[in-house]
Amino acid sequence: MDQRWTDAIFLHWRIPEPEAARFMPAGTRPDVFDGSSWVGLIGFRMRKAGIGRGPAIPYLGTFNEVNVRLYSREADGTRGVVFLSLDADRLPVVLAARAAEIPYVWSRIRHHRWSAPGTTGNGAQGYTVRRFRRGARSRFSVVPHFNAAVDDPLSVHLTARFGMHGTFRGRTIYIPNSHEPWPLYAAELHDLDDGLVEAAGIRVSGPPESVLYSSGVRSRFGRPRVVTGKRQ
Repeated sequence: MDQRWTDAIFLHWRIPEPEAARFMPAGTRPDVFDGSSWVGLIGFRMRKAGIGRGPAIPYLGTFNEVNVRLYSREADGTRGVVFLSLDADRLPVVLAARAAEIPYVWSRIRHHRWSAPGTTGNGAQGYTVRRFRRGARSRFSVVPHFNAAVDDPLSVHLTARFGMHGTFRGRTIYIPNSHEPWPLYAAELHDLDDGLVEAAGIRVSGPPESVLYSSGVRSRFGRPRVVTGKRQ
């Protein structure tokens, strides 16, 4: 699949490695940075998704997504993402992904832009999520600092992910993904009231240690492969 991800917000908290290890598929282990595992709350706008090099899929190829994710590593060093949940506002997309055992959730999601009182230069933008049937909710927004590009090791570790680890029919799979490096900017947390991370089974406290914004990248997913090995 060929896709474009835009208006991406990355919020990350440190968590103990054993806590992340509970969610790792067989053949993978937590990918640790600075002695910690990390859990991310990421919101972005999916744009013009299509199959292969064909045209974008009308309506279904454009939607909002907010996911909760961890970071994984195979014995050979291959790094990936483990999704704990992925909220999206297109029901057919959710149903198709769940059939492939990807933990999508149908939610009402809105992307917002507005002026941020007390800030200078840039307005705030963020996402609100409300799961149907009185499920978990989330609200978060940031003020990007477009004059403060970042490429420090932690930011790269949390965003330069070129595949996902998951399970399908009892086996661990890896789906590769290719894209240019994210154009990353430091961001100031403007508002946060989140229930998605806890709903995914992880408790965090306080503000996120890493707050980033990106205008987006174009990406392409490849063919899945089976990962061998036991839980590490």
